[in-house]
Amino acid sequence: MIDRIQQALKEASLDGWLFYSFRGSDPIAANILKTGGEGHIATRRWFYLIPQSGEPTRIVHSIERDVLDHLPGRKLVYLPWQQLHGYLRDSLAALASDRSPKVAMQYSPDAAIPYLSRVDAGTIELIRSFGVEPVSSANLVQQFESAWSDEQLAMHEESARGLYESVHKAFDEIGRRMREGVPTTEYDIQQFILGCFADRGMITRDPPIVAVNANSAMPHYEPTREKHSPIRNGDFVLIDLWAKLDRPESVYADITWTSFIGESIPDEVNRVFTVVRDARDAATNFVREAFAEGRTISGWQVDDICRKVIVDAGYGDYFIHRTGHNIHTEVHGNGANIDNLETKDDRVLIPRTCFSIEPGIYLEGKFGVRSEIDVYVSEREARVTGGNPQQEIVAIRV
Repeated sequence: MIDRIQQALKEASLDGWLFYSFRGSDPIAANILKTGGEGHIATRRWFYLIPQSGEPTRIVHSIERDVLDHLPGRKLVYLPWQQLHGYLRDSLAALASDRSPKVAMQYSPDAAIPYLSRVDAGTIELIRSFGVEPVSSANLVQQFESAWSDEQLAMHEESARGLYESVHKAFDEIGRRMREGVPTTEYDIQQFILGCFADRGMITRDPPIVAVNANSAMPHYEPTREKHSPIRNGDFVLIDLWAKLDRPESVYADITWTSFIGESIPDEVNRVFTVVRDARDAATNFVREAFAEGRTISGWQVDDICRKVIVDAGYGDYFIHRTGHNIHTEVHGNGANIDNLETKDDRVLIPRTCFSIEPGIYLEGKFGVRSEIDVYVSEREARVTGGNPQQEIVAIRV
């Protein structure tokens, strides 16, 4: 890994990549350097400097001197803070003798990308005080933390198939309960879906969203045992579900589908769904065409394509979130997001990464439609994983 990082530093004209953590403050560093976990106690600051060439440097506290022993490089053990500052100053100065070194850190100028803002402002100030220019590690993080292995792709595909199966089982279960007159709530169906996950060896940090009618107009509504709504004939139902296999290094899949219980779907529901579907497909086709042609695109550009469809249809004020997010071992990963609303994510979409495309229109007090798919990109291809995207509202016949 060190050789690959050093090659990437050379290509980016960076003198080094400085990792820093205090009490697990940087999960990106933990993922890339494989720190943390069982038997790993880290209550003091540590730094790990990978230069463009040569040997890395480990700077660790005296009482936790073995915290980076699994990594290559010379070890500098500090005790007083003055010694820590001296080690940092000297190690960074050695990166470039004739100018100010330029060093990547988990830092985002103006906090433009919060996922990358892992190093506190005081530590950035400290590094600058040594005559060093900290720059964002955003593109390096994509390459070394967000890109999937072949094994992760296979696990994602299995999880995505499991989600498609689970959401359709949930719709079938709603229909069965309605026909048999069984009182049913959002929470009941949420728990049913979690049972589907367990049957397939899938886990999730948070339970799925099952939202009826006006609840579906709240994008992050979540039913609980104490607070939920009944599901009845004539209701609109949105289900957003995400999960991954219960295996090491597995990555998430994440989809959203919508349904209506009854014989005749209201015209307004169909009309809004059609706009959302067309926006989703416009964004997906833009990504497909760009990768097929070898064009470089960024997350914000995909958001613009998607959002324009909804704005042109007159619903722009009701699309109140980004178009999509990176997907990794956490459902919201640290790679490029499909966003030019909440942030302008100018990171390039790179091969071997995956992201959601999930436009939505939310009519407060009435209903909300979101259609979510996952898109995996390789060198010259972008494809939807798991199954075919939803093309029409699922009609649950009673």
